[in-house]
Amino acid sequence: MTVTELTESTCDVLIIGAGPAGLMLATWMARCGINARIIDKRSTKIFCGQADGLQIRSLEIFDSFGFADRAVKEANHLLEFCMWNPGSDGVIRRSDRIPDVMVGLSRFTEIVLHQGRIERFFLDHIKKHSNDSIRVERGVIPETLSFNEEILDDHSQDSYPISVKLRYLTEEEATPAQSKGSATRDGLFRSNLAEDDTDELIRKSKEKDGTSELVRAKYDVGCDGAHSWTRKQLGFQLEGEPTDFIWGVLADIIPITDFPDIRMRTAVHSASSGSLMVIPRESKLVRLYIQLIEVKPDASGRADRSKITPEVIIKAAQKIIAPYSLTYEYCDWWTAYQIGQRVGTNFDYRSRVFLAGDAVHTHSPKAGQGMNVSMQDAYNLGWKLGLVAKGIAKPDILKTYQSERRRIAQDLIDFDHKFSRLFSGRPAKDILDETGVSMSEFKEAFVKGNLFATGLSVDYGASMLVAKDGDAADQGDGTKVSTTNPTKVVCRQDLATNIRLGMRFPSFKVLNHADARPWHFQTKLKSDGRFRLIVFAGNVLSPVQKSRLDGFCKFLDSSSFIRPHLHKHIAILTLHSSKRMETELQRDFPEVLHPFDAHTGWDYDSVFVDDESYHEGHGEAYKGYGVDKETGCVVITRPDQYVGFIGSLDEDGRAGVEEYFKGVFV
Repeated sequence: MTVTELTESTCDVLIIGAGPAGLMLATWMARCGINARIIDKRSTKIFCGQADGLQIRSLEIFDSFGFADRAVKEANHLLEFCMWNPGSDGVIRRSDRIPDVMVGLSRFTEIVLHQGRIERFFLDHIKKHSNDSIRVERGVIPETLSFNEEILDDHSQDSYPISVKLRYLTEEEATPAQSKGSATRDGLFRSNLAEDDTDELIRKSKEKDGTSELVRAKYDVGCDGAHSWTRKQLGFQLEGEPTDFIWGVLADIIPITDFPDIRMRTAVHSASSGSLMVIPRESKLVRLYIQLIEVKPDASGRADRSKITPEVIIKAAQKIIAPYSLTYEYCDWWTAYQIGQRVGTNFDYRSRVFLAGDAVHTHSPKAGQGMNVSMQDAYNLGWKLGLVAKGIAKPDILKTYQSERRRIAQDLIDFDHKFSRLFSGRPAKDILDETGVSMSEFKEAFVKGNLFATGLSVDYGASMLVAKDGDAADQGDGTKVSTTNPTKVVCRQDLATNIRLGMRFPSFKVLNHADARPWHFQTKLKSDGRFRLIVFAGNVLSPVQKSRLDGFCKFLDSSSFIRPHLHKHIAILTLHSSKRMETELQRDFPEVLHPFDAHTGWDYDSVFVDDESYHEGHGEAYKGYGVDKETGCVVITRPDQYVGFIGSLDEDGRAGVEEYFKGVFV
């Protein structure tokens, strides 16, 4: 793009930073049809691997966009976690093997894949759904951020209260500096051991009279990392504490070793040389996280980067893994970092500027949370911004972003604080060694933290988007989430005991009623910006239940508030419990559940049955969901698959559905 001096432009959403969080947000913008731009100060999409672990919830999200299969096919799958600890003689031995994730949580397990490939999946999806109108603009850096205070609270379609001056860098300026004296690429420029170079880049560009542009935007999202320029402009802080633990990363090597668990996710605690973690990657690659006990922070509290080299890191690894040998001929890149846990004081400024990912939470990478939680921040925010920017949803829903995601970040920091200290601590010699780390405690922490690490324990508090009882501030991060809808929505958690309000909609196998094909029901909750109204129709062959279902469907057709949103902003899915062979789609299910289109005919992909598959058995979905097979219920999921409402199919439930949507839509 050619930019002249002081060119001005407008966009709905400006995204600063094109890492996984920024690309997740841009993906929502593409799916929602938003006029968005995404910029990044670096000249290339990724210099080296960085994050690589994809947890279960992230894969479910990828599947909702339609590209999980690409990741699953290319990735290495982690199925077992091995623990190695020193015996009484100080020699390391395998002490335990456990499943990498708890069995039965999801149709996915944890995988690892080069971050560059993950970003490619996003970029391809963005290109497809934006008709190539949203592209990552590289070598572009923000210089100033200002607001028009008079219209900052005006969320109308022609309000652009944010002004960001962008500066365009040369290829040389946009290329990160590499450490001297090493033939292997390093990722230190992204590490928390590195100083932020944003101000220096702006200064150099000004000296060369570089080109600039003024962008006026409705919303701005900083996905610009731990050194976040956006956060600094807002005056927000990261609160927390650093530690003295310094870790090196060799990523990714082809190891030459006799260590037997080099192809397993493995934690090794040595008697006195520190700890390491083995992450086996695709294509015979292995990533090693290695504690550098001989590297200490200086008086400023930060380690001297010049003392950390690949040679220093591999020597530390060799000491930890002894008596086994470990060398390598190939190393893709390396880096180092200092463990610290910090969380942002604020995640948004007046529902106009938002922060996501490392910009608002930093922690150690060994639990595989950084990229995953960052993407899930953006997954939570993206659809909300999309619907508000298009004038479909009330701006109030934007307040739920901080309430929901800052609470998750706080939980993450608490988890990482304990896990990283157990990992970095010296193993206890015996039960009387109070200063050492108990290996049984380490295992217990890993097992207990396993569900949190998968991303499946996320539980959002009460708001206009989650019709829970209780105080929103207490259930969130303390943020007051107000609503313009004065009517309290009455929910019935007892009608679906295993579909938890505020949590992601779980998945069980069901059959398409029209063609008997088995599906995981969650796969039908696509990330297309629509809410799902899931009708558990129960036993439709019962006259009483059929009358109840007909009444609910008549309500949907007659509601002056809901009807305009049906199918466009609210998609309906139906799951009944009658025998498939005894029921008929046209006869037993009202048209609103499988609407007719003059060009495409009847909708055959919206009615499902909890019945036995010819080839895959019975999914027992009603039992799994905790729903009564006779009377059923109705469930509303948000565009991000989280459960917002549960009610009956009778009059109270109908009223609850309408009031819920009145709290969301304009």
